[in-house]
Amino acid sequence: MTVADLDAPEDDPVPERMSPLRVTILCAAMVALGPLAMALYTPAMPAIGAEYGAGHDAVKMTLTAYFAGFATAQLIAGPLSDAMGRKAVLYICFTLFSAATLWAVTATSIEELIAARALQGIGASAGIAISRAVVRDLFTGDASSRIMNGIGLVLAVGPAIAPTIGGLTLVVLPWQAVFGLMLLYAVAVMAAVRLRLTETVRRDMTRFRPRALAENYGHVLRNPVFQAAALLTGGSMGAIYAQATILPFVLIDELGLSPAEYGLAMILQTGSFFIGSLVMRRMLGRRSARALAPVGLAFIAAGGAASLVHLAGVAPSLLNVMGPVALYAFGIGFVMPYSTTAALGPFPRMAGAAAALTGFAQLFSGFLGGMLAALFADPAFALGVVAPLMSLCACAAWAMLRRVAPASQAR
Repeated sequence: MTVADLDAPEDDPVPERMSPLRVTILCAAMVALGPLAMALYTPAMPAIGAEYGAGHDAVKMTLTAYFAGFATAQLIAGPLSDAMGRKAVLYICFTLFSAATLWAVTATSIEELIAARALQGIGASAGIAISRAVVRDLFTGDASSRIMNGIGLVLAVGPAIAPTIGGLTLVVLPWQAVFGLMLLYAVAVMAAVRLRLTETVRRDMTRFRPRALAENYGHVLRNPVFQAAALLTGGSMGAIYAQATILPFVLIDELGLSPAEYGLAMILQTGSFFIGSLVMRRMLGRRSARALAPVGLAFIAAGGAASLVHLAGVAPSLLNVMGPVALYAFGIGFVMPYSTTAALGPFPRMAGAAAALTGFAQLFSGFLGGMLAALFADPAFALGVVAPLMSLCACAAWAMLRRVAPASQAR
C-alpha cells in the first residue's frame, strides 16, 4: 500500500457511526488523562521537593520527564492505532499508565519518581493522539471543529478543578494520595473505552512496518497545511504545558499561596479556557472555525504581551501573573478546534500518525518552553520570556496557515 493509497478517501464504512455527543464525551475523557495527571500533581511539587530533599530543578524534572514521555510516545501510539486499532492501543497504554502510577506511589527517591513520571507520560500519550484520530475517522470540517470544541469544553472542567482537588487532598493526606486519584481516573476511562467506544479502523499491521511508517510520517511532515497547523497548535496550547513548570514556583514559593490556594488560583487559567471554548461554540453557528481563530489569536497575543511585565522588574502578584495567563487561555479556546481540524484534515487514512505528530508538536513546544524556563533562576522572569515567545510563534503560524490552507477547510 502506498502513501497515496493511504491518503485516499475511506471506501469501507466504519462498523458503527457513534453520535457526536458520545464521541465528544469519550474522547474528552481520554484526552483529559494527560492534563489531569499534570494538574493534580503540580500542587504537590513543593512537598515532594521537601520530602526528598530535592531542589527546584530536580522537582521540575518530574514534569519534564512526564512531558518527554507524553510527547514522544505519541509518535508510536498514533500510527500503532492505525495498524492495531484504536481500542487495543488504548488498553495497552492506559495499563502502563496505571502501573507507573503505582510505582510513583512507592518511589523511594526523586530519581525513581522521575522514571515513574516518564512512564506515566508514555501511558497517557495514547489519550490525546487516539482521541483526535477517532474524531478524524468520523468527522471533517466544521463538524470536526465542533467536536473538538466540545472536547475542549469538557476537558476544561477537569483541569479546572484538578489543582483544587489536588491542593485540598494535600491538606489532609500525603502527596502520594494525588497518584491514587490518577489511578482511579485511569481505571474509569479504561472501563468507558471497553463499554462505549466503537472501533473506528480495521486492523492492518502493514501500516506499522518501519518503511511504511517512515513514508507516512514523511508525507505528513511535508504537507504545508500540517506544518502551519501544528506550529499553531504548539504555540498556543503548548504554552499551557510550559507554564505548568513555572506557575507552582511563582504562586506557591514567591507569592506564598498554599497548595489549596494554588489550586483555586489555577481556575483563572482553566476557567478562562472553558469560557473561551463556550463563547466560540455559540459563535460557530454563525461563523466558521477558521474565521474565529483570529479572535483567539488576539487574546493570545495580548496575554503574551502582558507577560512582559515580569521582565521589567515588577514584583509578581496574583493579578499580573494569572491575568496574562487567563487572557492566553481564553484565546486558546478559540484557536484549538480549527488548528487541530486543519492539521488532521488532509489525512483520512493516516489520522493516527497525523494526530500523533500534532500532539507531539503541542507537547514538545511545552517541553522546550519548560527547558527555556529552567535557564532562569527567577520563575517570574521565565514566565515573561516564555509566554511572549510562544504567542509570537502562534501568530506567525497563523499567517502561514492562511496562505496554505484552502478556505473551504473551514466549512
